[in-house]
Amino acid sequence: MNQLIECVPNFSEGRDMNIIKQITDEIESVEGVLLLNVDPGKATNRTVVTFVGQPEAVINAAFLAIKKAGELIDMSKHKGEHPRMGATDVCPLIPIANISMEETAKYAQKLGKRVGEELNLPIYFYEAAQSNKNRSNLSVIRAGEYEGFFKKIKLAEWKPDFGPQEFDAKRGATVIGARDFLVAFNVNLNTTSTRRANSIAFDVREAGRVMREGNPITGKIVTDEKGNPKSKPGTLKCVKAIGWYIEEYGVAQISMNLTNINTTPVHIAFDEVCKSSTARGIRVTGSELVGLIPLKAMLDAGKYFLLKQERSIGVSEKELIKIAIKSMGLDELGPFKPEERIIEYMLKDKADSKLVNMNLVAFADETASESPAPGGGSISAYVGSLGASLATMVANLSSHKKGWDDRWKEFSDWAEKGQTYKDELIRLVDLDTKSFNQIMNAFSLPKTTDEEKASRDKAIQDATKYAIEIPFKVMQAAYGSMEVIKAMAEQGNPNSVTDAGVGALCARTAVIGAFMNVKINASGFKDKTFVNEIIAKGSDIEQKTITLEAEIIKLVNSKIKLD
Repeated sequence: MNQLIECVPNFSEGRDMNIIKQITDEIESVEGVLLLNVDPGKATNRTVVTFVGQPEAVINAAFLAIKKAGELIDMSKHKGEHPRMGATDVCPLIPIANISMEETAKYAQKLGKRVGEELNLPIYFYEAAQSNKNRSNLSVIRAGEYEGFFKKIKLAEWKPDFGPQEFDAKRGATVIGARDFLVAFNVNLNTTSTRRANSIAFDVREAGRVMREGNPITGKIVTDEKGNPKSKPGTLKCVKAIGWYIEEYGVAQISMNLTNINTTPVHIAFDEVCKSSTARGIRVTGSELVGLIPLKAMLDAGKYFLLKQERSIGVSEKELIKIAIKSMGLDELGPFKPEERIIEYMLKDKADSKLVNMNLVAFADETASESPAPGGGSISAYVGSLGASLATMVANLSSHKKGWDDRWKEFSDWAEKGQTYKDELIRLVDLDTKSFNQIMNAFSLPKTTDEEKASRDKAIQDATKYAIEIPFKVMQAAYGSMEVIKAMAEQGNPNSVTDAGVGALCARTAVIGAFMNVKINASGFKDKTFVNEIIAKGSDIEQKTITLEAEIIKLVNSKIKLD
């Protein structure tokens, strides 16, 4: 498995697209790097760029981007709303796949050393890349900003980690680090007052506000026994926030960095800002995402807002994302395109979902063609997904049935479970065809030398095992969905009982069809212990499915009343 890290450099230019393009061209010139997002802001005069790749490729791309930004951006002429200290202001590395934070931090240090020595640029490390915890916080490092750094850099305690102890008037200085995934999220207000926006930011951010006697703005600062100012913490953990006015939009915003979205998810941050704003006579009108966001964050937000409405959360991924966008007003300032803003969607290989992205006619035509794939395995998975979909439909209809208001959550839970089975079976549609293609590819490998023969035989066996495991997963998922199907036949909206019955027929077909594929693929696998075990498990699932399907059909028929 390849190691993947994400890099999210922030460049102090958000207005001249020609400059931004020259910087991103440098990133894209590096093989093995995928540019995911470029998000310029005119008022902040800042562009957040997101790219991903294997570690060495990423730090090479980051080095070239930092070099180009230093050539093109003149910090002595820079003006913008966002705090800044350099042409490349900050350059964090984020572990994405198969790499630890410790390893990522070492790559950040490697990048910083190279930038400092080769580009003669002052470099500071932050977060996991910084061993001195007194200067690991980005806001502490950047305090004083560009204007104040000419003096600050001369202080012994602010000597750069790499590069000269001399502030570069044109390029400034750069902060490089390793951190967890951060979501940059701005909430829009129906006010132009920066002071009022800051009051809301102080209410919610973890650092809170400095305590004062009497008047919270002009009162004397409260100090501890050592004379240090006391602070009243805000309501949200792992949240940094400030208020600012964005001339481009004509409104004030709460600009937040959510440093741990497991602790404070984006929807909780949004609602907390709404609560504080309302208490101050201000209304939230929408929000803005800067850069990318994980899929789970959007799905969790969609579920959160549906639950507040006492609506079923067992809806499609697409619908959950739509609810999240509308509930938080993410499209207020411009279109919000999930395929361009959700990190998993940006990384997705379209070839891995070729079949499920077809329309019904194209899928049927492809199946009917002379190509051997998609075959019975993919069709079994798709039929199983239809069975799970029918059960989910019954659950959603029951959740919203008039007179059943006290049971909405019960059916919502069933619908959510049904969606999980449906999504898994849809995923397996393309995986089954992929497994078949892997076997064909293995058989086409050269077999001239003994070494080639051994390598080819191993590839065939590996591909065959994969081709056994995929339809077996179809069996498991289709059989699992029958729990939802049976519950809906027993408890669901009686007007839809036949839909549950058809779902049972689909699940039975999926299990038996997938088992045929397990057996045919197992016939060519040399590990007979594995074969015997999986055939025994498959036989057990098949018999249980047949028995359960008969029970469901009997139950459905008993509920059909004929005059």
